[in-house]
Amino acid sequence: MIKVGIVGATGYTGVELLRLLAPRKDVRIEVITSREMQGTAVADLFPNLRGHVDLAFSAPDTDALYTCDVVFYATPHAVAMKTVPELLTRGVRVIDLSADFRLKDQALWEKWYNVSHESPQYLAQAVYGLPEVNRSRIAGAQLLAVPGCYPTAIQLGFLPLLEQGLVDTQSLIADAKSGVSGAGRKAAVGSLLSEASESLHAYGVAGHRHLPEICQGLDSYAGEPVKLTFIPHLTPMIRGIHATLYAPLKAGKQSVDLQAVFETRYRDEPFVDVLPNGKYPATRNVRGANHCQIGVCYLPANNMVVVMSVIDNLVKGASGQAIQNMNIMFGLDEAEGLQTVALLP
Repeated sequence: MIKVGIVGATGYTGVELLRLLAPRKDVRIEVITSREMQGTAVADLFPNLRGHVDLAFSAPDTDALYTCDVVFYATPHAVAMKTVPELLTRGVRVIDLSADFRLKDQALWEKWYNVSHESPQYLAQAVYGLPEVNRSRIAGAQLLAVPGCYPTAIQLGFLPLLEQGLVDTQSLIADAKSGVSGAGRKAAVGSLLSEASESLHAYGVAGHRHLPEICQGLDSYAGEPVKLTFIPHLTPMIRGIHATLYAPLKAGKQSVDLQAVFETRYRDEPFVDVLPNGKYPATRNVRGANHCQIGVCYLPANNMVVVMSVIDNLVKGASGQAIQNMNIMFGLDEAEGLQTVALLP
């Protein structure tokens, strides 16, 4: 039985962790913290959990966290770095869904998050939790950084092309759209129904916090620094990310079977689904599921490879991937508790 704690479980990633963990017989949720909601029954805030989670929110500084086997942080950025060290020194394994330990470069992290990092000594130790790349390192990790939602979809889409050296790494483009739940569960004008509905707009055009995380991964797969144009957009839907990726094919690579490259790379990956040639993904295909669905196309007229990569930003883009990592860390079936079929309609 794995004893689990969740810090900051009042947001969308927190309730998604609870939705996925609560039915499991091999996991016992010991403590769920929230400074603002301490003493309130979790099911009062999230009625979908009635009959599944009987705990009340505890104060974040509760000693109960130290008795857990693993603690998930579903907190805003710059929170986990304050208290993770104490858990690590007591032998508790930590899975952080925020960005606090994703970047290896402290100066780069501080530039993008506009705050001093309080635990920089753990940046090198933290394992980046993209199972399709780091599975062996995840198994032995004590501190795991769950990838961001955009970085997950974009890295999985570009990965086979970069590993095989098939495309020009200096002209990569990621045009990505996300549902409003990606902005978090907070009162914000931009997330109001009358503001977000029936509209589509780009944001973070001059620079988005996920850009250095994406490039950190792409650089390592390519074996050289890449140049990526990344433009995120907000779409009028609750869940989902659709990333359309563009990369010019290198000279002499026109005869490569791109479909076979993707199918071979992801043949043994339980949560990456490469669609048949000529088929392309939609966010509804993965809603509520821990899957990344990918379609690939080559446009010979302009020598461009186009990859379409879709995920549910709250599942494979956050809480589902966090649990996938937990399964690997504790030697369980990687798909345990994550076999949920996507919701249609």
